[in-house]
Amino acid sequence: MTATQSVDAAARATEDWIDDFVQHLGWRDRDRVYLALMAAMHALRDCLHKDEVIYLGAQLPTLLRGLYYEGWHPTSRPAAKSRSAFLERIHDGLHRAPGVDAEQVARAMFALLAARLPAAEVEDAKASTPHELHNLWPS
Repeated sequence: MTATQSVDAAARATEDWIDDFVQHLGWRDRDRVYLALMAAMHALRDCLHKDEVIYLGAQLPTLLRGLYYEGWHPTSRPAAKSRSAFLERIHDGLHRAPGVDAEQVARAMFALLAARLPAAEVEDAKASTPHELHNLWPS
């Protein structure tokens, strides 16, 4: 595979994830969907232990992985330990847009991960999140 084919494949894989997230949320505005996905992924990243952040990141498509790590400073960022802090992190990532349900975004992101990642990785990630977030994951 050439370098440009590799970049094209990475972009397609990320677009596929965004398309799935559109379906989970039922929104039409792809820019808003992208912001929601990044806000939720960053909220998740910031509540995981460093090792789990890295392991989960390794499961993501290349381009999405880079977006997931964007702005990550594991030593300086406090983790969102509570459900309310987690949902606030998502809401902040969406610029506190009115009418956005951060819980809906969180549930959609967890459903996307459950649909796209190996079951063992999903279970590891769920087990690594604060207990208050476990009911946001699909059963």
